[in-house]
Amino acid sequence: MKRNKIALAGTALFAIGALALAGCASGGGNNGGGSAGGDVDPDAIITTNGSEPENPLIPTNTNEVGGGKILDEIFAGLIYYDADGKPVNDMAEEITTEDPQNITVKLKEGQTFTDGEEVTADNFIKAWNEGAKASNAHLSSYFFEDIEGFSYDTDSELTGLKQVDDYTFTIALNKPASDFALRLGYSAFYPLPDVAFEDMEAFGQNPIGNGPYMIDGADAWQHDVQIDLVRNDDYDGGRKAQNGGVTIKFYATQEAAYADLQGNEVDVIDAIPTNSLPVFQDELGDRAVNQPSAVFQSFTIGQFLPHFSGEEGQLRRQALSMAINREEITETIFSGTRTPAADFTSPVIDGWSDSVPGNEVLKYDPEKAKELWAQADAIAPWDGEFKIAYNADGGHDAWVDAVSNSIKNTLGIEASGDPYPTFQDLRTKINDRTITTAARSGWQADYPGLYNFLGPLYATGAGSNDGDYSNPEFDDLIEAGISNPDADAQIEDFTKAQEVLFQDLPAIPLWYSNVTGGFSENVDNVTFGWNSVPLYYEITKAGE
Repeated sequence: MKRNKIALAGTALFAIGALALAGCASGGGNNGGGSAGGDVDPDAIITTNGSEPENPLIPTNTNEVGGGKILDEIFAGLIYYDADGKPVNDMAEEITTEDPQNITVKLKEGQTFTDGEEVTADNFIKAWNEGAKASNAHLSSYFFEDIEGFSYDTDSELTGLKQVDDYTFTIALNKPASDFALRLGYSAFYPLPDVAFEDMEAFGQNPIGNGPYMIDGADAWQHDVQIDLVRNDDYDGGRKAQNGGVTIKFYATQEAAYADLQGNEVDVIDAIPTNSLPVFQDELGDRAVNQPSAVFQSFTIGQFLPHFSGEEGQLRRQALSMAINREEITETIFSGTRTPAADFTSPVIDGWSDSVPGNEVLKYDPEKAKELWAQADAIAPWDGEFKIAYNADGGHDAWVDAVSNSIKNTLGIEASGDPYPTFQDLRTKINDRTITTAARSGWQADYPGLYNFLGPLYATGAGSNDGDYSNPEFDDLIEAGISNPDADAQIEDFTKAQEVLFQDLPAIPLWYSNVTGGFSENVDNVTFGWNSVPLYYEITKAGE
């Protein structure tokens, strides 16, 4: 899965048989297309913050927030995720999982792109094959790696995609992945109209989508300034816009966006500047947003480092974890905008629990920490200094210092941060295994599922297993879980897998990152979703 983001599915999983997800009415609840919803004022434009996209707006080549925020409004995939991260059918009429390696997709008929072309199975198959081509080097190509025929080295066809008829296609996977259907709401899996394949680069500058909004003309994207989206009345899914459109302003600083919010010059923002974190909830009152999102933070201690292998390493990692006062740090450093971790995943994901057996190792317990450290010293006396590497360009110095001081004061050892100039500098050391210290790590979900937080980070040989952790018991449990189409049984396997992680602690869980934001006095019905992004389609102008 996603490699090295903050370092990258679910238990709202799809059981064997027909998946007919309930349609989810948004806002005023009018899900009709065409003239339906004509009572919405076309001038009721919602303004929000954003950033200039890194690349042209091509779904499989966009993996950053600025571009992703736009794509998710102008395109519709097979499913979408509601505010709680639950999957809801969008272009799909039905998704059937015969077994963990074979999926059948039946599309709704009559869905169209904004140029009038009907959305068919071919639009998905062609788009996915284009995104998977090795020669294109699209940023999200790895999302297709589980489909038969995928190759990182050649432009091979995704042979696992077969069109049955205009509205039906099948997906054959090269290994069991019972959460694959849950992934299908991510932007890499969006369809493309035929016109896109005539000139993909030009298409990315003025894309034609099939979502609740569309780009408001060829001049709507004012680079480094803003992009104007208007309501797409022909969209017939559950995200029917309850406003006339969304204008995304590309602010140079969070401070500027927050100042505009306070002056009611922008309607909703999803980031609060650091210097305003202690006061923004008092300043905005009921219009302030501070809630958990699908982001997990930790630091990883390589199994290859001296003093951190075998029984000694297990004891030292447990001692370090219990030496950290997470409650105090999240309140003091982050003004309560982080939530102390209770597991290795995220509280916004179905199946999450704050009572996984063994998670008491995340509680601040100085006496127990000292006891465990002494037991490790009896095996091999500690020498040297404990350091946590971090990238200095990411604003991590304050919490690294706080964690280091908590460890130092509790265990009586030297502990400090080890800054690297850039994220790339840090990742290079981690990836080539020349790192000689612990290092900050973490994960941000692309789709809402437990496995997404476990397999890619801790399975033997996994692409983002920074510490070279390997435990056959853990591997067997997550393999059993991902191969099992029964959601309850899968949660049970993943919970047992986390019990193993709490014994070994290949990474030290710290906290979940909250989304902090707010909205103006000019709008109502503002909800922030599981992934920290507002549900723009639900927002209405105040009084309407």
